Amino acid sequence: MALLTVRGLTTRFATDRGTVRAVDNVSFDLEEGEVLGLVGESGSGKSVTALSIMRLVSEPPGQVRAEQLSFDGLDLMRLSEAEVREIRGARMAMVFQDPMRSLNPVLTVGRQLTEVLRRHADLDRRAARRRAIELLETVGIPNAERRLGAYPHQFSGGMRQRVMIAIALSCNPRLLIADEATTALDVTIQAQIVDLVKRLTRERGTAVIWISHDLGVIAGLCDRVNVMYAGRIVESGPIRELFHRPSHGYTLGLLGSTPRVDGSQARRLSPIEGLPPNLIDPMPLCPFLPRCRVSVAACRERAPQRRAFGDRHWAACFADISP
Repeated sequence: MALLTVRGLTTRFATDRGTVRAVDNVSFDLEEGEVLGLVGESGSGKSVTALSIMRLVSEPPGQVRAEQLSFDGLDLMRLSEAEVREIRGARMAMVFQDPMRSLNPVLTVGRQLTEVLRRHADLDRRAARRRAIELLETVGIPNAERRLGAYPHQFSGGMRQRVMIAIALSCNPRLLIADEATTALDVTIQAQIVDLVKRLTRERGTAVIWISHDLGVIAGLCDRVNVMYAGRIVESGPIRELFHRPSHGYTLGLLGSTPRVDGSQARRLSPIEGLPPNLIDPMPLCPFLPRCRVSVAACRERAPQRRAFGDRHWAACFADISP
């Protein structure tokens, strides 16, 4: 049985201009120990999908609905806010993009770590402090005991992100969601964070949803990837299969606009022309149609349905895209 099951997840926001359909009928499964990537440009619905799963969307103005949203045998849609708070941080946790905005600037790192441990792991002050030191050492922060007394502004960006990962992993969650966790970091620190997540996943069996627009990071970390556009998953498949055989016009566009550093033949980058669609008044056909370079006649007649292209690989696209 899947650790996380999402069926028909839809999230909307009421605005003065109309209702924004930020997530539109999203469905996927996540197995225990699996690393799933969510990719897509800004505004594609990646972060809102994660916030909806974590039950962090404020209602109103948001409205989250799902045919099924179950985690570890629990129906998340039926749980009260108090029940969700017991799970959030203990059994599922999230790392946000900007650690400086996520960490409390007036509390020490040690205070913020031990607060989570005392709340969810029921540890006394001394035990929580020992555990906090172990966590900082686990994520590679030197002089961990001394750094417990430091404030967030006394850490570099990479170290702050490590602190956020330590807090997220403090109670050994079964699910970790990382939302653009390496976007603001230089490539060296990015590689260290990715290696850290790989190691922790391997050692603890934690399932991970890794949200990013960086296909290079996704390729080096994930087992499987969902490509999102206009609030929908337009293609899904194992990482190697999807990278070598993209089967949706948007996936092809993303790959074509990504620099290659693997020694393959140099080529000019090909940007995706046009602008993202209007999520207040979405078109009934494929949302990527106005920007697609491989569209066919059927694309202008009806909305595409899922087509299978291999084991667990599908795309909602009419075009036949050569490898």
